[in-house]
Amino acid sequence: MPHHIDYFFTTLSPYVYLAGARLEEIAAKHGATITYKPVDLLTLFTRTGGVKPADRHPSRMEYRAQELTRQAKKRGMPFNLKPAHWPVNPAPSAYAIIAAQAAGGGDLGGLVQSFARGCWAEEKDVSDDAVIRACLEAAGFDPALADTGLLAGAETYAANFEEAAARGVFGAPFYITEDDERFWGQDRLEDLDAHLAGNL
Repeated sequence: MPHHIDYFFTTLSPYVYLAGARLEEIAAKHGATITYKPVDLLTLFTRTGGVKPADRHPSRMEYRAQELTRQAKKRGMPFNLKPAHWPVNPAPSAYAIIAAQAAGGGDLGGLVQSFARGCWAEEKDVSDDAVIRACLEAAGFDPALADTGLLAGAETYAANFEEAAARGVFGAPFYITEDDERFWGQDRLEDLDAHLAGNL
């Protein structure tokens, strides 16, 4: 059976940003396909027993701040711990990704990364229509996708959420293989790579 990865994420996650292009590189290495499934992560936290960042104990948030900074430094990635436009509504960028995936013809992984990078490294408001259009165009998609398929995007976004909750997703980035092996976090991409190679 060919390898396949269902990728559950939100464009607002700093860990999605830190994953960079590694998922796409791993998929290419193993001939795996990827389905991108943006989800409403904050609502998913509530559904699955998690706590939204704003409601977490200060000790957890202090550790999060240190760990994010360390991981960005480790990866050599620019990172702003307190971006100007966070949190914002993730739905518009999610709808654009859903529309782009349906349309095909561009770099979907690059589109996801451009939204995450825009938030965490470039001080962009990824809910802004102009930013969404620019990201679509840079990834090789028609910027007009920002205006089309909004109803279908909303329906798919809601369906992705229910699927995520049903399949055991509770954070982002979250990767599920065709044999239901689950990997949570950008720091588990090496394990995903090993699993696809048959070594884990």
